[in-house]
Amino acid sequence: MPLVKIHVLKGRPPNEVDVLLDTIHDVVVQSFGVPTRDRYQILQEHEASHLRALDTGLNIQRTEKFVVLEITSRPRPRESKVAFYSNLTLALQDRCDVAPSDVMVSLHINSDEDWSFGMGNAQFLTGEL
Repeated sequence: MPLVKIHVLKGRPPNEVDVLLDTIHDVVVQSFGVPTRDRYQILQEHEASHLRALDTGLNIQRTEKFVVLEITSRPRPRESKVAFYSNLTLALQDRCDVAPSDVMVSLHINSDEDWSFGMGNAQFLTGEL
């Protein structure tokens, strides 16, 4: 936890996908202080005709390396969120050659009763986590 959905255009080779997923996870661990084994990622590849992302009038240029992250998480401090955005763009640029202009993030916040990691339990409520 958090649950990270990553949307990209089709066409990245498998090794590039691996580096992308590892980089995103490393930044989640670093910025949100979650354990390394708290890794829940879903990568969805889209045809170019099925992924549209303009710039909300900010004059941000997008390329074929565009990445959208939807992150569902328990509440995080504002400072952690801001650090995450910055750390993410720096790491993706350094390790994946993805420009900061090609990174978009949306955080969805929920609470402890909204999570079950299996076994029919709400582990945050039962004290297992």
